[in-house]
Amino acid sequence: MLAYLPRPPTDTSRYGTFPQKPEPPTAPGALGEDGRQQASTTAAKRSALMPNYPSPPRCGASIIPGQPSLLASSSSLAVPQPAGEPPRCPSATRWYPLQALSVPGIPGSARGKTLARGSTAPSLEGLQSRRCKLLEEDGPVVQAGKRQRQRYVTKVGKCQVNLGNIQEKKRFLSDIFTTIVDLKYRWFLFVFMMCYIVTWVAFGTVYFLDAWARGDMEHRGDPQWQACIENVDGFISALLFSVESQRTIGYGSRMVTANCAEGVILLMAQSIVGSMIDALMVGCMFVKISRPKKRAQTLIFSKNCVISRRDEQLCLMFRVGDLRDSHMVDAKIRAKLIKSRQTAEGEFIPLEQSELNLGYDTGEDRLFLVEPQIICHIIDRRSPFWDMSAESLRREQFEIIIILEGIVEATGMTCQARTSYTEDEILWGYRFEPCMSLEKGAFRVDYSRFEMTFEVQTPAASAKELQEQQAVSTLSLCWDHLLQPRAP
Repeated sequence: MLAYLPRPPTDTSRYGTFPQKPEPPTAPGALGEDGRQQASTTAAKRSALMPNYPSPPRCGASIIPGQPSLLASSSSLAVPQPAGEPPRCPSATRWYPLQALSVPGIPGSARGKTLARGSTAPSLEGLQSRRCKLLEEDGPVVQAGKRQRQRYVTKVGKCQVNLGNIQEKKRFLSDIFTTIVDLKYRWFLFVFMMCYIVTWVAFGTVYFLDAWARGDMEHRGDPQWQACIENVDGFISALLFSVESQRTIGYGSRMVTANCAEGVILLMAQSIVGSMIDALMVGCMFVKISRPKKRAQTLIFSKNCVISRRDEQLCLMFRVGDLRDSHMVDAKIRAKLIKSRQTAEGEFIPLEQSELNLGYDTGEDRLFLVEPQIICHIIDRRSPFWDMSAESLRREQFEIIIILEGIVEATGMTCQARTSYTEDEILWGYRFEPCMSLEKGAFRVDYSRFEMTFEVQTPAASAKELQEQQAVSTLSLCWDHLLQPRAP
């Protein structure tokens, strides 16, 4: 009965999409070796839960009062330094990003071992022999955390979803044409060859058995014997006759005579089966070669998204381009936000998909893609990024899927190109550099500047906070105007 009672929602916006339990504060005043181990353990756990927590100060730098610090008190971590030596690191604590703890599928024992290994306090000799170094964004620990992050769609557009435990696999055989076309090239060529080889061998065996049953093998070279198939005196000759009949080669030395009806029927059956195989295999080969999947390789997306102000509104922007001179017809673009969340009733929804408006209501999602274009998503009340600031963006975990669809001008087939952006690929306060110029009566696109961005002045507050500040300032101006004394 207790399982069906409503539960209060879990606050997951601070530490990511997956709920985590914060660590209790450590009591200060610990001294000695136990105090150093306890302080290093607390620092390791706090850094694992909050990757955006302020970094420890550099060696020799003064600690600003009032600022949070991951270091314990100087009395518990003080290490004597010899004269003339550069300052040493007071603690060698490993830092683990949030993704290492929040990715589903990582066993709890592995996480526990990681924290235990990172919280081990080094000895005094190890502290004296190890110099101070700060972990940057490209450090090995951060890279290991990023490698553990599983993408829903790769940068080249491949969906990282594997289907398993499919019970009704016979559904694939009901659509045999699509099944053959979707095969990889090595398996497709194998099926292509086996279709012909199997039919040749099968009909060759039937021709051989027919000649053997009628006694044509025993009367080989007898001019008085009326054979069903002339010059078929073994399996190899029967196989050659099967290949000549199906491929309409007809060398003239072997042929079906009118002395037996079964030979004529077999020849007709093989001709019909050969025509069906030709139609199926040639059709599959044509569709396999002309699929617009490779056309998507010439549709490129910018490596990063940017967030900045445009027309006094906070916008999320990325850039798309087409490398070919033959343009996409009726190109349309849309975006999906993939993010796990927990409902008010306590239900956990993994990888929930929500739509990002790229101008569907105004028609801006339909592109005339003859030059690189910057696609803009306005962060308004309907946007999922409405209450997301520059600081909260670092603690979030989501993925933006971009889908570009259009008709290939050369073949008339529909082409689809995909890419994705994670939260660490979004640059706050940046804007794309222009890559078009006018020269000799024509516009020139410089694709070497396609990925370039430059920093602009952008407030770090969310769009919701900016609107509230603007409303407050407008109200204060109106109130000052009303209180201003009027001239008589």
